[in-house]
Amino acid sequence: MQRLIFIRTLLSAVLCTSALTAWSKNEAPAGAVNPSATLAESAEVVVVQGMPELISFLKSEDWWGEENRDEQLTVPRLMITAITPSWQEAAKTLTVPEKKAIFYRLMCPLVMHANDMVLEFRGALEQAAQELETTGKLSPESLSVIRRAAILLPGMEEEDAASITATQPELSSMIDGLLYRLDIIPTGLALGQAAYESGYGTSRFAVEGNSLFGQWTYKGDGIKPGQQRKELGNHQIKAFEWPFDSVRGYFVNLMTHPAYEDFRRLRAELRAAGKPLDSLVLADGLVKYSERGQEYVDSLKGIIRVNNLDIADHAVFRDEPVRFLVSGETAEKAAQLETIIRQMRESGELHDIIEQMRLE
Repeated sequence: MQRLIFIRTLLSAVLCTSALTAWSKNEAPAGAVNPSATLAESAEVVVVQGMPELISFLKSEDWWGEENRDEQLTVPRLMITAITPSWQEAAKTLTVPEKKAIFYRLMCPLVMHANDMVLEFRGALEQAAQELETTGKLSPESLSVIRRAAILLPGMEEEDAASITATQPELSSMIDGLLYRLDIIPTGLALGQAAYESGYGTSRFAVEGNSLFGQWTYKGDGIKPGQQRKELGNHQIKAFEWPFDSVRGYFVNLMTHPAYEDFRRLRAELRAAGKPLDSLVLADGLVKYSERGQEYVDSLKGIIRVNNLDIADHAVFRDEPVRFLVSGETAEKAAQLETIIRQMRESGELHDIIEQMRLE
């Protein structure tokens, strides 16, 4: 365990990812491409030295500067590996536009990766619905998808989901319910909330627990706030092993929590009307995300507008392999990282860590 912590610390850049899984069981949908084995075998790790070299690298990747709103945004598949005190300190030396630009550019692939996995699940569920409509039967692969996703439904426990059969009369309505809940979150909206809730990744909760969306927990597995109001109970801010675990938790939260029914309803209405899932429109469904209510929504919309985050709503990944981006604060530390990563690749430890990130 100490070795893993040591390695993870060394691989910490400015921020980082894990991955969306089958929501609670860490499985990819049946029939979906599972790139984790290939990724774990051949992952490229890019090492940069400090903020100036990071910005230079982003420029070389054509992932810096003002985006052309008349063109579709294309995003490099750059994955980061932890939120650390070094980012918190470095952010103090950056201009506000630089801090925002780095945060949004390194968060964007995480959210897009999550949405891609959601779309894979939706595709598998739509296939299951088609099977039922045309044949009245489900393939074993489609049944497996439903069982893994069913935990998103109200009142559905893991044992209930595991016992779903291909002959249950309510399968069609179950699939409809899952398609209602299991849908994408516009990238611009997620970026705006992450910036708002984590102070662009500089908050204590982000640095200590990779927490990007201010999610609460009452299970004792989080970080205690500086002040707690008695009427709110013994709540903590949920901590995550990897930042993408926080992204995953955020997705599941908006899919399942009763407080976000307005969000899900608005999203479904846009889907039914054939309209795009727009960040500014769907922000109206998040009045209950904060005690500030409508003021929170207004602030969130302001962040999206001022920073033109809605340009990311319909962004696409570039046709390229996933790369992991890490940073050493000095030339010496960057060189050390290069050496350690090479040794980890040869020993198989890099493979193991990437699998633990669950980018399947």
